[in-house]
Amino acid sequence: MIQTVIVVVHLLVAIGLVGLILIQQGKGAETGASFGSGASGTVFGSQGAATFLSRLTAVLATVFFVTSLGLAFYASHKASEVRDAGLPVPMMQSEPRAPVSEDVPVLEEQAPQAPATDDVPVVE
Repeated sequence: MIQTVIVVVHLLVAIGLVGLILIQQGKGAETGASFGSGASGTVFGSQGAATFLSRLTAVLATVFFVTSLGLAFYASHKASEVRDAGLPVPMMQSEPRAPVSEDVPVLEEQAPQAPATDDVPVVE
């Protein structure tokens, strides 16, 4: 339940961050405002919009990092629960995949044999 809430908040904040970053103008766009293009009549004032949007972006970025850390903590906590659940440990690659039973005879004459090097024709 808590993981679902964190994931939903994380996704909403990520979408909000993308939107805020796309709305903001670069530093080069402010040169037109200094020549009287009417920026002082905006809703936030001449510098208020940039300050408000940059602060809101910083807050959303902080929430994004906190939810990222929360999800990482939750994933590591779940991994330790699975490890402690008593499940069998996967075998290493160096161990044989199936144990050889002495009840089942291994018939080497039925196994395919590689041809001898004398039997293979040489193509030149």
